[in-house]
Amino acid sequence: MTEPTLFQGSAEPLAARMRPKTLDQFLGQEHLLGPGKALGDLIRRGDVGSCIFWGPPGSGKTTLARIIANYTGRHFEPFSAVTEGVARVREIIKEAEERLKYHGQGTILFCDEIHRFNKGQQDAFLPWVENGIITLIGATTENPSFELTSALLSRCRVFVLEPLNDDHIRTVIERALRETGCEMREAGCVSAEGIDLLVTHAQGDARRALNTLEALLKHIHASRISHPASRDVVQQVLEKPLPVYDKGGEQHFNLISALHKAVRGSDADGALYWLARMLAGGEDPLYIARRLVRMAIEDIGLADPRGLSVALAEATIYLATAPKSNRAYVAFGEAQAAAEKHPAEAVPLHIRNAPTGLMKQLGYGTGYQYAFDSEHAYLPQEYLPESLRGSTWYKPSDSGYEKTVHERMAWWESMKQKASRTPDAS
Repeated sequence: MTEPTLFQGSAEPLAARMRPKTLDQFLGQEHLLGPGKALGDLIRRGDVGSCIFWGPPGSGKTTLARIIANYTGRHFEPFSAVTEGVARVREIIKEAEERLKYHGQGTILFCDEIHRFNKGQQDAFLPWVENGIITLIGATTENPSFELTSALLSRCRVFVLEPLNDDHIRTVIERALRETGCEMREAGCVSAEGIDLLVTHAQGDARRALNTLEALLKHIHASRISHPASRDVVQQVLEKPLPVYDKGGEQHFNLISALHKAVRGSDADGALYWLARMLAGGEDPLYIARRLVRMAIEDIGLADPRGLSVALAEATIYLATAPKSNRAYVAFGEAQAAAEKHPAEAVPLHIRNAPTGLMKQLGYGTGYQYAFDSEHAYLPQEYLPESLRGSTWYKPSDSGYEKTVHERMAWWESMKQKASRTPDAS
């Protein structure tokens, strides 16, 4: 096997070595950088003003900021809101003034994790953004509507970055293998199945993919493995994948919105998937129980009073004396497996919560159909992410009330099929 160049003198992390330097090398974010798209055109013209990049880890926020500096000829000054403070901002501003005065060169101040600055600290940027001493590019994984001041948002354009898809991650990994002299087709460092596992493990995060690959290559080198690393070898290197979920942030509100809307929309499989995602992410079951009570009151009411009674004190007796079926239990197990296999699927835009103007501008909630606007309190629409569309986990039996559920679900499915055949169906 060819000795990986990873171990031939470079101490720089693989993720840093593989950072793209041009738009042509950059992967993903076609909705921002593709032909005719706003940000791509601005970068190519060298005319990018202050902006905020909002997106998940490893989606390319820092890399894109560096590319902007390259295309515009400005000095790139990285800054971390986690480890540095306003005093350092003042030093950067002073240096930027001198750079502009004596060399005619502008400065991009890239503030990583800008949401970690409090509102007062964020205000420190305002006068220097306004007078053009710096171009501020802030990066955040949190919703700017909640975390950034309205004054700062009014002076910065917000661009939303999406997680990379599996094809992007695979390309990142294969590029890195070529860079290290371990291209799969030539040197046989990693098997096809091993690469598949690396792609799945990355969950759309290019940095995570490269850090894991670097650890794998070091393991291959230290263990003197002379054959393509199998899936089992890769698995030994990987830590357990963590579901993408933030109990205190936007993911929390997106997922509970998806769960509530799936219940309201009579989509048992969608409801099970989002429930499994929340529980896998560590959500408090009591919080979910309270929301189920709210759903029973708001969306079911007297149409089926048992919904509320089952959620409260009568549950034990009701369950003990009810006809028995394990179909819901089996369905939830399948939904949990799907949530484990697809732990990072984004909530579809139309069923996301949209409490702020910015989120509405970004399309949150657009196209959502409120079930109670129809005569039968049912409107066919999708509640699962794109990759899971068509999944069916809950298959009710003919036992007890479940027979009625089966009939009702069959009617809903016929409505959905009828809508799919209608040209203007949503």
